[in-house]
Amino acid sequence: MPTLTLSTDVRNLLADLIRRYQSQVDYLAIRLEESEGTDVLLRGHRIETLSEGLSIGGHVRAFYKGGWGFASFNHITTLSDRIEEAIAAARIVGQEDSHLAPIEAIQTIYNLPLQGTDPRQVALADKKTLCDHYGEILRSVDDRIATVSVRYGDCTQRILLATSEGTFIEQSWADMEMRFAATARDGDTVQTGRETTGSRNGYEDLKNLDRQVESAARRAVDALALPPIQGGSYTVVIDPILTGLFVHEAFGHLSEADMAYENPDILEVMTLGRRFGPPELQIFDGAAPPGHRGSYAYDDEGTPATTTQLIKDGVLVGRLHSRETAGKLGEAPTGNARCLSYHYPPIVRMTNTWIDRGQTPVADLLTDVKEGVYARNWLGGMTNGEMFTFTAGEAWMIRNGQRAEPVRDVTLSGNVFSTLADIEAIGDDFHWDESGGCGKGGQSGLPVGCGGPSLRIGNVVVGGHIDS
Repeated sequence: MPTLTLSTDVRNLLADLIRRYQSQVDYLAIRLEESEGTDVLLRGHRIETLSEGLSIGGHVRAFYKGGWGFASFNHITTLSDRIEEAIAAARIVGQEDSHLAPIEAIQTIYNLPLQGTDPRQVALADKKTLCDHYGEILRSVDDRIATVSVRYGDCTQRILLATSEGTFIEQSWADMEMRFAATARDGDTVQTGRETTGSRNGYEDLKNLDRQVESAARRAVDALALPPIQGGSYTVVIDPILTGLFVHEAFGHLSEADMAYENPDILEVMTLGRRFGPPELQIFDGAAPPGHRGSYAYDDEGTPATTTQLIKDGVLVGRLHSRETAGKLGEAPTGNARCLSYHYPPIVRMTNTWIDRGQTPVADLLTDVKEGVYARNWLGGMTNGEMFTFTAGEAWMIRNGQRAEPVRDVTLSGNVFSTLADIEAIGDDFHWDESGGCGKGGQSGLPVGCGGPSLRIGNVVVGGHIDS
């Protein structure tokens, strides 16, 4: 495959192929991709994975009478065959009108500049040394640390998109991530602490994390001696990291328009104009804000990045779209069609999702809470439609408006719509969490950002110890 730049030869090749085949379909898109990546996994004292890879390939998408055909390839010499396969598939399944919201054809080059060192300039041995260093910190915190893991990953992608509408866009960026975990054991009691961080700015952002790494192990050890929380319904104050997780996992996925038009029940629930929260609640998603892991200039259909307000003054006012979902629902495209790599077609995905800061001083969020829970950070979680369950990384009881004794085994569960309605106060703080790797439709690990302020929420079901 030729170098992925908007050279005259590449442009002419793609333009010729599109001209040859575009009359057979309603829309045709060709994406070429070159990516370089590193993966290092340390578990215990051993490096289990140590690899560098280069991937070159592309895919074709054909749209005909509402049906999509898709074909991926690794050799550009087979591109004509793959185009014909995609067109044949689209013509087999297409049985209705094609709906693609219109966008302006763009011809441009956008390279996201790194503020620091390109990870490709760092030797694999140095990346391994960094993982070994963090692994030693995790193990050294306490003799009760039973297992540790450190994962490093980077990926540099260069993309070229050409469409039958005249779009020619080249984009490139680098993404980096590290994950740390330590599990402590004392008899039958087992506790885990985790930390994750990511960056699109430079390799330096993954260095000098000693305090953050140590904190993960320290939390695991300290939790061994903590009492489990008494399960029940509480007023809960969550920190910005948990807020970011909540808005992404519990609400953000329901805002992806393919979830709505493919599921009439969700479409009915997610009716624009419906109130979901208090008047001060503002929720956004967008790739336009710079500097975050979900930021870019154009999505994988060539739609310019936007900032979409999803909830305004507590009322649902927007959702996230590809061109197809926008066309089917008669709304504007939002630039949220994304794919993990050329192996997959673009689908509707979040970018950077956040709740805007409020006006309540953080210290006042605990005021008037007679008995409640303050939860910070996260260990894990899951969602199923509008239901969610998250496990807090740390938690304390709130007694008479003050943070009191620490507790463990704190899970927060509920219905996202009820939980939004039960927001009692929104803090005046704010934090961006760049640790996200989102999964959907078999495309896991797509970089995203999320953020928000601290929140006070009433009537949250908190799992823990239940007296028999």
